[in-house]
Amino acid sequence: MPMKVLDATISTFEGVLEKFRSEGANNKANLILFLADKDPSTNLSWCPDCVRAEPVIYKKLEESSDNVALLRAYVGDRPTWRNPHHPWRTDSRFKLKGVPTLIRWEDDGIKSRLEDHEAHLEQKVNSLLSEN
Repeated sequence: MPMKVLDATISTFEGVLEKFRSEGANNKANLILFLADKDPSTNLSWCPDCVRAEPVIYKKLEESSDNVALLRAYVGDRPTWRNPHHPWRTDSRFKLKGVPTLIRWEDDGIKSRLEDHEAHLEQKVNSLLSEN
């Protein structure tokens, strides 16, 4: 089954999350990936860790034979993300400290997560995907 991908920004996140949650029961895994925005001049993320982790995460998700939904949440440009009052840094559901952060979302909450320093490690991504 193909991977379902939803994209959200800070301003569209709550509405997209609602759709993501409403369809969640149909999937073996529901994941939220918090990423840095792409730099318009290079079309690459301004975050080197995101550039390193994204191909690994997408490869693992595409290899999965299970129904997987991925909500990509873009945190904004570097100054927006660096603000200590960024909405996802202060949100009690997510408490983001870095990007990328890959979250396994179950029962309307975080089951597990990979932080920026480990989101590019294939074995960690596999482990997060294979949790029951």
